Amino acid sequence: MAVLGLGLAALGRPEYLTVGHGGSLGADRSVGALRARCEQVCDAAWAGGIRWFDAARSYGLAERFLSGWLTGRGVTADRVTVSSKWGYAYTADWQANAEVQEVKDHSAAALGRQWPQSKALLGPWLRLYQIHSATLESGVLDDKGVLRGLAALGVPVGLSLSGPGQADTLRRALTVEVDGAPLFSAVQATWNLLEPSADAALGEAKAAGWTVIVKEPLANGLLAGRGPATRALGERPDVTALAAALARPWADVVLSGATTVRQMHSNLAAATAPAPDPDRLAALAVDPETYWSRRSALPWT
Repeated sequence: MAVLGLGLAALGRPEYLTVGHGGSLGADRSVGALRARCEQVCDAAWAGGIRWFDAARSYGLAERFLSGWLTGRGVTADRVTVSSKWGYAYTADWQANAEVQEVKDHSAAALGRQWPQSKALLGPWLRLYQIHSATLESGVLDDKGVLRGLAALGVPVGLSLSGPGQADTLRRALTVEVDGAPLFSAVQATWNLLEPSADAALGEAKAAGWTVIVKEPLANGLLAGRGPATRALGERPDVTALAAALARPWADVVLSGATTVRQMHSNLAAATAPAPDPDRLAALAVDPETYWSRRSALPWT
């Protein structure tokens, strides 16, 4: 069975597109307040047994917050796994209601800028560096400069996926080699009860020996609250949705996106919850194009 990890997408910047994010943060979204919140949630995660933490260059100051927490708590590299990502730059500059929150750039130049930044903050702990939201359309899997640059980093490399074409992108990535050797060894993909379309491809990645990480198991909060859409998940929808992801036979790590200590404590219960009946919940799945269209329309709060 997979283990829980903690993703810091909603903890390193003042706005994110998770449902209810703004209400969870409250009025004080200063750098100091976000740093303190991030540390509190990381403390709760650590106390609950989580040992995998995931960040990205575009998650605001998440890498800096995580580095400070690891240093302050005296967490040595042999006790934790940290993954991060490059390929997007955070552009909102901590401004509320910024028109553009982040900018995608999968060029070799972007890798050359962002890798040293990630390494400087997370170097002792960093075990995996990933292309952020790789797609076939971006051309990153055919960019020889990027691929050779990744192969030369000296750490395992992977890719995160996004959009309705996740399965196609992953299957292409499984064939990528540099100098005759497979380049990637890990994938981070969206899988949840609303969007399970990458299931078979993730099984192929696992069979190939890759580490498989699930992101957005609560569908950016859509599966966390009570309502008509989550009635089938019972009294604790977040626990049921996370337990469903943890039970996938190909999953290694399932990332909680908790924004508060209370959410973290609730999410942790999924680690010991029974796996839900997959047939009973299959009806929740929606068409991938519809899912990703709705996700892109979620407001940043």
